[in-house]
Amino acid sequence: MVRSGVAKPASFELPDGTIVNILYEDRGVLAIDKPAGWMLGPDDGEHADRGLHRALVDAIETGEWWARSRNLKFLRFVHRLDAPTTGVLLFSKSQGAMPALSRVFAERTVQKAYLAVTDGIPRLGEWVCREPLGPDPTEHGKHGVDHGPTGKPAETAFRVLGSREGRALVLARPVSGRTHQIRLHLAHAGCPVAGDILYGRRDFHGLALRSFRLEYPDPFLKRTTTIIAPTEAFCRRYGYDPLLVPEALRTRLKRPGVPAGTAPAGKPANGKAAGGSAPAGSRGAAGAHAKGKPAPAAKQAHRVVEQQAQRPAGQRPPDRSPGQHGSAAQQ
Repeated sequence: MVRSGVAKPASFELPDGTIVNILYEDRGVLAIDKPAGWMLGPDDGEHADRGLHRALVDAIETGEWWARSRNLKFLRFVHRLDAPTTGVLLFSKSQGAMPALSRVFAERTVQKAYLAVTDGIPRLGEWVCREPLGPDPTEHGKHGVDHGPTGKPAETAFRVLGSREGRALVLARPVSGRTHQIRLHLAHAGCPVAGDILYGRRDFHGLALRSFRLEYPDPFLKRTTTIIAPTEAFCRRYGYDPLLVPEALRTRLKRPGVPAGTAPAGKPANGKAAGGSAPAGSRGAAGAHAKGKPAPAAKQAHRVVEQQAQRPAGQRPPDRSPGQHGSAAQQ
């Protein structure tokens, strides 16, 4: 029995000591700020002992307070993020809600926004990449640009927000949801995501890719839900001013009489318009880029704020892979 009037925890702890913030919750879904290094499927051997879904199921089964205070009996991810990617991750709180939520993602009615730091500065300030993608036939776990029969259409809009010391802070707005889509489209542009060990090179901070905004039409509440993860620490880690991220994407839209989504954890909504239009452009001759704006000149370097890497606080027993997965591909 859960005592009434007791506040539900706004975060929880994973078996290795990592603290995970809960970004949003309603009667049908729960969204967390996914930490780096935790995976959602058995397809990444490097992180096979760090299964996020299994850890959440164990927390429900053992009655951990953050789950028990919510009367949680079920959690299943609706979409995916790669193990090294951080940010907004949405879960369904019931088996019955899964088909409707999965359909929302499959029908591409979801708007996503990511931040990436690239090795190299893109040639254009804004562009759209429409290169088709498919599995790499020579190396399991990798994907690539594929103009053959197995390639699937993919589209990502990009905008350079700032640059310094041979790197750029890039806003990515994927339209489709192919595996590794943002990483592959940036690598194809000659500017792979920093820390991408599959398509670029290793970095001390890990993969510089963060999902910070998710907006979708809720099939049950009949309104648009907006979930936002903090971006300040990510920007400062790589020496960028957090204000380079458009305010329209860092905040949420609140219209009189219309329920709004959620603001970043611990911060009130400020009523500024949200959403923002995707970078404009059309496909260029090379296929990867649109006619776009030249990349901005390099900005003066900001002070880099170092952030200690998390270290496991203890050992975890071998992970058991979840029986089912969400419908949307990982980034």
